[in-house]
Formats: sequence, C-alpha cells, structure tokens
Amino acid sequence: MNKIEKTLYIVRHGQTDLNKQGIVQGRGRDTDLNDEGRRQASQFYEAYKDVPFDKIYISELKRTQQSIQQFIDIGLPYEKLAGLDELAWGIHEGQPATPETKAAFLQLMRDWLDGKLDEKFEGGESPNEVKARQLEALDVIMSHPEEKTVLICMHGRALRLLMCILTNQPLTQMDSFPHQNLVLYKVIYDGSQFEIVEANNAKHLKNS
Repeated sequence: MNKIEKTLYIVRHGQTDLNKQGIVQGRGRDTDLNDEGRRQASQFYEAYKDVPFDKIYISELKRTQQSIQQFIDIGLPYEKLAGLDELAWGIHEGQPATPETKAAFLQLMRDWLDGKLDEKFEGGESPNEVKARQLEALDVIMSHPEEKTVLICMHGRALRLLMCILTNQPLTQMDSFPHQNLVLYKVIYDGSQFEIVEANNAKHLKNS
C-alpha cells in the first residue's frame, strides 16, 4: 500500500475587531473579520491562489471561512470541523482586559507551562480537551489519501496546540509556535511523520 503523503497549509484567520483590541474571542465569540482582516485574506489569496489545493478545512466559526472565502469562490470544496475551533476561554471571552483578568490569564498560562493541562477557566476548555477534538479533526483530514494538498484555516491558541500534536511535542511547548493574524505554517507529512517546513510565514502580508 502506498504511504499517504500530504502537504498541509495551516493558517490563522485574519484580524477581527476583538483581535485589534486585544480581547480574547475563543470558541464562543463568532466574530467577523474587520477591514484589515479582509485585506489580509486578499493578500493570502493572491499569494497562494495557484497552489493546487484539493480541499479546504475550516472551523465552525465564520472568521475562518471569511479568511479563505476567495478560495471557496473559485470552486474548491470545503468542510467545517468543530475540532478546528478555537479553545474556549469561558467567562473571559469578549471581556475587556483588566488587571484582574490579566493576572488570571498569566496564572493559567503558568499552570499550562507547568504541565497542568486540565486547568481551564469557568465555562472554558483545557488544552487536553482541545487536543482530544483536534485528534478527531486530524483523523478526518488524514483519512483522505486523495487529498494531497490541503488548506486549513483555524485559530491562534488552537494552532499552537495542533503544532505540538503534529510535531510530537508536549502541549506545554505550545508557546514556542508564534503567530499573528493570517500567518502560514506549512507542514509536510511523508507517510510516517509531520515536518514543519515553514513557520509563522507572513511574507504574503508584507507587500502592502
């Protein structure tokens, strides 16, 4: 049997107003791209429209679809997977940053770095819970050997966790994968393991 080989182009969605304001959205805030986000989406499309994508996978949140809508408009098939949704930040989603919430976030990040990966905010999700649904989404994506080149649009924290999964690193290493709005991680699967060949690539956003 032939090995399944795949190239994954994994991007974070474009900017939203909450991104601009430094407010966490998480899984529970289904926000739209702002003007800057739409501009980023167009820049990404212009740079990668000639890549022969076989399939697009996005989260169930509309900011991911809006980020790659131009690829959908030229007829590429796409599928929404809840497993690609952002980590849920629970009671802190959509709330302005205060000294108290900043302290709570810092403490949660410390807990995660310390390996306490079941910790979460009230009403939110832990890294381990996100990993479980990401593994399900990855099973779907990898179960189609005919899809050689795939575009995936997802979210910042979720992307960091997925990179840990793909590279067989503990989730405590999530912060070693930097990102900004609509950057690209290009990952090649050779049939046995994943390799990141481009990380945090923002070249397509620089020609503006």
